[in-house]
Amino acid sequence: MNAPDTYFSDFAHALRYWRNKRGYSQLKLSVDADVSQRHISFLESGRAQPSRELILKLGIVLDVPLRQRNAMLLAAGFAPAYQERSLSDPEMQAVRRALEFMLAQAAPYPALVVDRLWNLVMANEPAIAMLRFFLGMPTHAPLPRDGSVNVIRTTLDPRGLRPCIVNWQDVCADQLQWIAREAMSDGPGSEAEALLAELATLAGTDGSLAVPNLERRALPFLPVTLAKDGVELNLFTTITTLGTPHDVTLHELRLESFFPADDATAAWFAAQGQT
Repeated sequence: MNAPDTYFSDFAHALRYWRNKRGYSQLKLSVDADVSQRHISFLESGRAQPSRELILKLGIVLDVPLRQRNAMLLAAGFAPAYQERSLSDPEMQAVRRALEFMLAQAAPYPALVVDRLWNLVMANEPAIAMLRFFLGMPTHAPLPRDGSVNVIRTTLDPRGLRPCIVNWQDVCADQLQWIAREAMSDGPGSEAEALLAELATLAGTDGSLAVPNLERRALPFLPVTLAKDGVELNLFTTITTLGTPHDVTLHELRLESFFPADDATAAWFAAQGQT
């Protein structure tokens, strides 16, 4: 089991953070968790120490992500409750087969699996081909799928996909919001917070891009428009997560599927699938 980073100095700090983030009063939390309000107050002031069972109960009531539930346990001096396995672990074979099946079924359209920070974990051939084309990679160049490639960093980097994204500012705002949500979930000092700060320093990325411009959107979704060498693709995406995960890795995996937003884009992918 991999121990997660501890983002809070103590349990009291973590509990206050998550209660406020979820908009709970001490009274509401005490009612929903079936704990006295006085005890909640003592926990937040450090005058009382929680049991392991109470931490897990509060984590469920406050809908705290599994990684942060482990961090709360560590902050209180307990061992993590949720494992964080690799997809290569034998116990994860069924999940990996399911993901491979979904990726294959998405063809001829691109689909990829990322972790909570949008590090690339898996991808189907149409996704790899699309990235190779727009990144100017050789046809058979390998694309690492070990988490070393960050999809959002690649999207926002002027040396990556950014020059090919026609609606760059809208996509930038949307991408930053994904990481901002992770940073808010993790709390101060987290890896997500560090990534958000890094992305904000990329050339052309400033605070004005952090808010989406809804006024000029004619479609009911945000399309991603990619253009290069006379090819223009209009895409939208869906995000799929795994239901009722009890493992940190599974809880954080997302399958992002790309779909054509117009007939010309659909025809381009269909032609690629026939080659």
